[in-house]
Amino acid sequence: MSWISELKEQLGDACIRTDAEALQAHAGDKWHAAVLPEAVALPESTEEVVRILRVASAYGIPVTPRGAGVGYVGGCVPVHRGLVLSTARMNKILEINPADGVAVVEPGVLTADLQAACAAQGWFYPPDPASRKESSIGGNIATNAGGPRCLKYGVTRAYVLGLNVVLADGRVLSCGGRTHKNKQGFDLVSLFCGSEGMLGVITRATLRLIPAPPARAALHASFPRFALAAEAVQRILQAGHLPCALEITDAFTLAAARRHMGGSVLPEAAEGHLILEIDGQPEAVRHELQDLVALLEGMGAVGISPALSEEAIEEIWQLRRGFSESLKATGLTKLNEDIVIPRSRLVELVEFCAQLQRESGIPVACFGHSGDGNIHTNIMVLKDEEGNDRRDQADALVHRLFAWVLSRGGSITGEHGIGLAKARWFPSAVGSVAMEVHRSLKLALDPQGILNPGKMSL
Repeated sequence: MSWISELKEQLGDACIRTDAEALQAHAGDKWHAAVLPEAVALPESTEEVVRILRVASAYGIPVTPRGAGVGYVGGCVPVHRGLVLSTARMNKILEINPADGVAVVEPGVLTADLQAACAAQGWFYPPDPASRKESSIGGNIATNAGGPRCLKYGVTRAYVLGLNVVLADGRVLSCGGRTHKNKQGFDLVSLFCGSEGMLGVITRATLRLIPAPPARAALHASFPRFALAAEAVQRILQAGHLPCALEITDAFTLAAARRHMGGSVLPEAAEGHLILEIDGQPEAVRHELQDLVALLEGMGAVGISPALSEEAIEEIWQLRRGFSESLKATGLTKLNEDIVIPRSRLVELVEFCAQLQRESGIPVACFGHSGDGNIHTNIMVLKDEEGNDRRDQADALVHRLFAWVLSRGGSITGEHGIGLAKARWFPSAVGSVAMEVHRSLKLALDPQGILNPGKMSL
């Protein structure tokens, strides 16, 4: 009996799919690569995941865990074919408990759905990846997802208290719990945050909630030079403000936005732009917004637009979302590299990207989370005479970008992960000893190497 036949016999045709439609739908993510698996598993419980992995382990079958499949680094591309194990059907919010400050969820719950359910009870789950309306909690944990609010509230790891994880051989590991402090042994919960499906399959998560701030406000402002916008980031923080989001945008992106969204949206002379959001008690938020406006005016910012109503705040974030759409509207393919640099090097990064553009003729656009140095650096891939992307040229620029970032104490990824897209740079990014530790952990938890093989150069 083949492994597919055995899985179908144990779990049924509704769970184990081999039809062309299912295989195609689970072949890749938002990165350019895709490989058809041999079968797709759609379990609805931890028990079913256990049975799937026991069969896969017995046969030595590659298993690629998959959340919502909206990543950007090929993390769920089944490069060794085998089986894709999707947690999309494990989508129940099992508990929201304000008294304990926790939520218990299955991995297929969409992030935005959890946030809405918490908000209905006056509570708050802060992690906010841009894809929150389509990305799942399990995927967020597996990639340790971030988002604009990371500056004040931190990334996904800070909100994961406990996990149930099915290991490669089908054993179920329970780690952490529902208490907000727990120092019983090694921090196994954090080990799985960012593990990209290579150490186990998350089937349940206990998450930390905090009280929802009762008020928020936002503003956006433009600057005649990018360096002034970067200086404003430092001045805002040095003055004792801690926005929940602080976003910066460069001249190339602003020019694309003016073309795509209309010239009146942003001042024509602007070469730098900031968006920030604050939250807290209503009176405190109003006073802080006034202080921030005064600070930015003193730095020569123009077009300062403060917002206190939900509608006005959403308009500002629509502008931020429009930056990415504006770059796509150029007709060029956008390679979105989520590098991280020390915050003091913002101006150096943009100057280096301008140098890359001058030397290669390939546009490079920078915008993103200035408060924590996580800048989305977009290589705008040119096309050849036949209309195909010049990927070799773009890859050469990515290599130079990563080398520059690492030489300045930065990281090649702050949100998207390593996956396939960044696997060849991973060893140089972390160093030889860290690679040995990664491989030792992988060998200890997955000795056959069946979980998400081919990723991270492991």
